[in-house]
Formats: sequence, C-alpha cells, structure tokens
Amino acid sequence: MTELDNTSEPDRQIRDCLGHLRVGDPVAREQLLAVACDRMRHIAHRMLPRFPTVRRWDQTDDVVQNAALRLCRALDDVQPGTPREFLGLAALQIRRELLDLAKKHARAGSLAANHETNCRRLDGEAIMKVDDAASPKDGVEASARWTRLHEAAESLPDDERELFHLAWYMGLTQEEASRLLGCSIRTVKRRWESAKSLIAAALDGDMPE
Repeated sequence: MTELDNTSEPDRQIRDCLGHLRVGDPVAREQLLAVACDRMRHIAHRMLPRFPTVRRWDQTDDVVQNAALRLCRALDDVQPGTPREFLGLAALQIRRELLDLAKKHARAGSLAANHETNCRRLDGEAIMKVDDAASPKDGVEASARWTRLHEAAESLPDDERELFHLAWYMGLTQEEASRLLGCSIRTVKRRWESAKSLIAAALDGDMPE
C-alpha cells in the first residue's frame, strides 16, 4: 500500500494545496491553514473540558489561533511534501501550544494557581465558599498531568509518536491513519496500544481519555 492508494477527499485537497504551495501560490497556504485549523479546533474543543486551568483563561479559538500562528511560521522554514508530512507538522504545533499553556498555568505564580474564585483566605489558608467545591489545587495538579502527557508524547518511539500525534492531536481515525501511513489497520492498532501503554506508564497509569 502506498500513501496515494484509496486517497480520501481531504488527503487529495491537502496534496493539491501542497503542489500549489511549492510554486508559490499564497491561496494554497491559506487553504492549508484552514484545513489544519478545522482539525485543531475539533481537538482543542475536545481537550479543553478536561483541562480546567487552560479552559478558564484560554478558549478554543485562542488555542487554535496560537497553534495556527505556529504552523504559519513553521511553513516559512519547512515545506511538507505529502499530506502525511503536513498533518504531522500541524500536530506538532498544537502539541507545543497545549504543552506551553499547560506549563504556563501550572506555574506557582500563575493566575490559575492563585485565582481565588469560590474560596477565601483565612490566616493564609484557602477556605472553600461551597462545601463540595473542588480544592484550588485540583486544577493545577490536572495541568501538571497534562504537561507530563504532552512531554511523554514527544518521547515516544518514532512510529508510536507519529501515530499518536496524528490520532490524538489531529483526530485521525484508525482507517485514516492506516491510509496516510501506508500500513495495515492491524499495525495501526498495535502502535496505538503501544503508545497508550508507554504514556500511561509515564503518567503512573493515569492515561486521559
């Protein structure tokens, strides 16, 4: 199987845009960014509800816009030759953006660590205004877990990292990943299980869904 076998319409669109981009067509660049943003928006919308300290201060469109700016800058230095290379490059930008946000909001001096909505201070201790409210530490601890997840994704072996980036950050299905990577569904499933096991181990068994 090659990358061009059973090519889907989105893959054809990306391949055509890459061809136009190579000859300097500025419209192709905008079209590529639009394709990437659609996928980034979906994945950011899915992730942010599980990421309270980022969601509180940064909305889906903020994350997508920043990741798109990263991708735009990356395209100044790198010219992907295939849909596989382009989606991999886009996935890298959304991972880096989410990682930077996680680190920013997990810092001790961040707004997320110090904002006191739903709590008051008594002799330096946080007292919750609602009895069943979550501890103010919970959001920061969640950010720390997400930081470790994004770092663990970067440390995966090459095959597992590429698949994880495409599936987790760009939302490709197993069938789409199989076609794009030029391998069988069985191989995709094996790499996916391996990637999840390695990341779960890095997170002490706590693998986010």
